[in-house]
Amino acid sequence: MILRAATIWAVLAVATGAVWAAPAGAGARAAQGGAAQGGAAQAPTAAPVAPVAHPPSAAPVPAATTAPLGGPGPATPSDLAKLLPGADTPQGMANTLQWVVLVTVISLAPAILVMITSFTRIIVVLSLLRQAVAAQNVPPNQVLFGLALLMTVSVMAPVWQDVYNDSVSPLLAGKIDRQQAVEAGERHVRKFMIRQIEAGGNTDDVYLFLPKTAVKAGLKLTWGDVPTVSLVPAFAVSELKIAFYMGFRVFLPFVIVDMLIAAVLVSMGMLMLPPVLVSLPFKLLLFVLADGWHLVVGTLMGSFG
Repeated sequence: MILRAATIWAVLAVATGAVWAAPAGAGARAAQGGAAQGGAAQAPTAAPVAPVAHPPSAAPVPAATTAPLGGPGPATPSDLAKLLPGADTPQGMANTLQWVVLVTVISLAPAILVMITSFTRIIVVLSLLRQAVAAQNVPPNQVLFGLALLMTVSVMAPVWQDVYNDSVSPLLAGKIDRQQAVEAGERHVRKFMIRQIEAGGNTDDVYLFLPKTAVKAGLKLTWGDVPTVSLVPAFAVSELKIAFYMGFRVFLPFVIVDMLIAAVLVSMGMLMLPPVLVSLPFKLLLFVLADGWHLVVGTLMGSFG
């Protein structure tokens, strides 16, 4: 009984392995083998297959031609003339480039105006004043910038009036061209910057931005020898020096108040109480009683001569 069961399991195992290992055509080969062993059975004759009618041959299709790859060719003067009318001639191209430079300068006008006017000194002093009082956002940035802008307009009004009379007005009347107008306006702005540099005693800052060859030669330079591109950064550095000096003088009284309040709090044993919180009302009171805004604004306006 046991031997019979083992024989059955062996047959099943062999059959299962044959099924997994045999290829897809194993069934057909098995059928052919059975027919060969029978000897008498023959495969039925296949039905004749009707011939397939082929469609008439079509005309040969020409090979598709592909366009050469690559981007458009370089721009020609005629293409440039279509985009920029009048740029097909050297004179027209020069005029077009001048307009491009003019538009670029106009886009950078705010930064240029800040660097060549009194705005830098005024806004730095007012910002240091706000920090000295220890009021975080009082007055707000919009108020400080507005006040600095109005003071700048007041200080620079005589300079702009001279620029308008000698540069803008003759240009609009057709008496001078653009180059002469730029030179006339630049002359008045240079006078203002040179006057402020000399008043602050910062003429040595000009040599920082001059060519090294001129500095090493040790020549006695005049203001006419200093180009505008070197004069503008020298003026900005001079303005920062003067602004920080004025900021120190503004800071000093408020530092003394902070030190006094801190000493009083320490003597009373109030170590956990922030001195800045207690000193803020006293600094505001001191600033109001001394008419601080009048002193600061008046000093700033008078520092430009």
